[in-house]
Amino acid sequence: MLGHQYRSDSKTVCREAYFYAKTINITAKTTWVFDVDETILSNLPYFADHGFGVELYNATAFNEWVDLGEAPALPESLKLYNKLLSLGIKIVFITGRPLYQQAVTATNLKLAGYYKWEKLITKDTDKYNGKTAVTYKSTERQKLEENGYNIIGNIGDQWSDILGTNTGLRTFKLPDPMYYIS
Repeated sequence: MLGHQYRSDSKTVCREAYFYAKTINITAKTTWVFDVDETILSNLPYFADHGFGVELYNATAFNEWVDLGEAPALPESLKLYNKLLSLGIKIVFITGRPLYQQAVTATNLKLAGYYKWEKLITKDTDKYNGKTAVTYKSTERQKLEENGYNIIGNIGDQWSDILGTNTGLRTFKLPDPMYYIS
């Protein structure tokens, strides 16, 4: 996360995503789906303070970090986001963060430079309790498509962000050497 290779890999993925997006005929409902954590916002400050995974994961401590709303933007993802907006593509964020963190996530996104989006979808833990991330994100993408959105691109740091159904026309996987979500 701190070395040159992580940034270089992220730059390569985002550059390829943009090159692809430029080939698409954009309409009013052309949409790009982004994951949030470790895709557009970095939780590196939290993980650095908690031993980069040496300590056991603590959901309470992580949620306290999210509630601060201080996660910085991942630079290459922010560049991609801005380029996609300039093409006229609608942005949708789908995150595994719970509903009660939607407001702080929206504020954090704006503070980090993500000022405009079509939807910010947070997880209804009552509805998706016991369901995998793939099931949750597939269901939410299906709802988008049922509402007329044409998902042309989907980017995330976890395979669960880009697998399943209704993934869009093309998916892009960012590196994440810190953790894995099934």
